Amino acid sequence: MEILRNLWRRKLRTTLTVSGIVMGIFALTTMGSLAEHFNVLLGGGITYYGGSIQVTDDKSNGGFGAGAMSLDTLQKIQQVDGVLAAGPAVGTSAKPGSVSTVSFGVPDYIMNFDATTTAHSPFKISVASGAFPNDASRFQVTLGSTLASEFRKHVGDTIMLPVRPKDATSDFINHRFTVIGVLDQTLTAPDNGAYVSLHDAQMLLGESLPAALRGTVNPYQLITSVVAYGRPGVNLDALATRITAVVPGVKATKPSDLVSSFKSGGAIFTFMTTAAALLALIIGGLSVVNTMIMSVTERTREIGLKKAIGAKTRNILSEFVAESTAMGLIGGLIGFLLGMLMTFLLNNGDPSGGLFLITPRLTLIALVFAVALGAGAGVIPAMRAARMDPVTALRAQ
Repeated sequence: MEILRNLWRRKLRTTLTVSGIVMGIFALTTMGSLAEHFNVLLGGGITYYGGSIQVTDDKSNGGFGAGAMSLDTLQKIQQVDGVLAAGPAVGTSAKPGSVSTVSFGVPDYIMNFDATTTAHSPFKISVASGAFPNDASRFQVTLGSTLASEFRKHVGDTIMLPVRPKDATSDFINHRFTVIGVLDQTLTAPDNGAYVSLHDAQMLLGESLPAALRGTVNPYQLITSVVAYGRPGVNLDALATRITAVVPGVKATKPSDLVSSFKSGGAIFTFMTTAAALLALIIGGLSVVNTMIMSVTERTREIGLKKAIGAKTRNILSEFVAESTAMGLIGGLIGFLLGMLMTFLLNNGDPSGGLFLITPRLTLIALVFAVALGAGAGVIPAMRAARMDPVTALRAQ
């Protein structure tokens, strides 16, 4: 109670000091939650791409246009030594002109590969409600959680895909699909996807081609990529190299290359957000140091009196450290709660679920850092107070 009374005796100074810590922890919470969300996205990508091989057109096959390959290529990839199974995928834009993508493919491979083969894929995708399309499905779609939330769609509703852009040309084509499933949230790429049968995916791919090419290309013989899985014990990087060498016209990306790019991007982003938050925290720490030094100066006679009647050095030291720690804790709690409120409000207005993610780890870091900041910043002023000579302190005016 004495600690709180001492802080309350200097309301303005305490308020300003706590405000500095509040701003620092608020910055740490908001920037840290942004980094946490980004790292979850990267983690999902690392888990998925680290366990499979992405095979795409090498841009030199010339027969089907950049980014497309013959469906026959899938069979050649499946026959490569070391490949357990491979599934076709067709990708085109769900919302032309935006970053959202509809990923089309055979659901048995793209969605629940483990359920139909003995391959091991650590990245799990499941439906929150409904089901996946099958090979015989026509004009049926399973939506990612973000896409379903954005357009307020549930199982049984219908949606026009691709979504017609405002600047759509007269030859733009879309179709009415029935929503038969909605995915569980993954906080990564599948949240922005929509999944249909291979037949429907190829149909939409053909309709996305320029009008002049639509009559010259059979879209039902095309895919845009292949997802390959290796047999148990097979080195996926070596298998990717083998696929590129054996199958003409394709490029198999090594999983380690994709994982490395994800990790490097995550490290840079985390460094930038952490540096910005730490700068604000340093400013908050300096305000605590300044306040405690002024407090020691003003309370010189009080310190001398306490030491004269028997207070030990450790008693004085612990009193001032406790005061600075209390300011750190109060500022930390307020700053963290304000940060939580801000991220909630921003996320609540975003149909994708938002860019911020408050995690238990971030909560612990923010509060521990606030307490450590207060305690650490108060050590030097507290040592100065504890070492005072009681006679000199009592003579001070």
